[in-house]
Amino acid sequence: MQLSLIEQFPEVKKCLFLDVFAKMSIDPRTKRPVLITLEGQRVPADFRIRCQKKAISIFPEGTVYKLDVRLIDIKNRKPYFSAVRNRGILRAIEFFDHNLKVQKGLLPRPKEKSKVVLLRCQP
Repeated sequence: MQLSLIEQFPEVKKCLFLDVFAKMSIDPRTKRPVLITLEGQRVPADFRIRCQKKAISIFPEGTVYKLDVRLIDIKNRKPYFSAVRNRGILRAIEFFDHNLKVQKGLLPRPKEKSKVVLLRCQP
């Protein structure tokens, strides 16, 4: 279950999200591992998460991780998430069976997705 601190502390900006699920995939352009948020959460799907590459490259592509993220929204740049505790990135227990199948090579390789364009709304 994803919680935003805005629900418990209204005076805090909605910038820290707890228990976000993300899948590790290989960026086709750079050939490096990246975390991409999953659909069905209170955060946008297909959003990149900045984290230490060595923390997520231990396990194969398709592994699902659970982590806390902070929204980074710099003016004139595309917003992204950053992992709060880079050393605390763990595989998601909720996706135990899925992750076990990925490690044993029983699931097909994920297909490359088309690019998602984020549009900003100007007030």
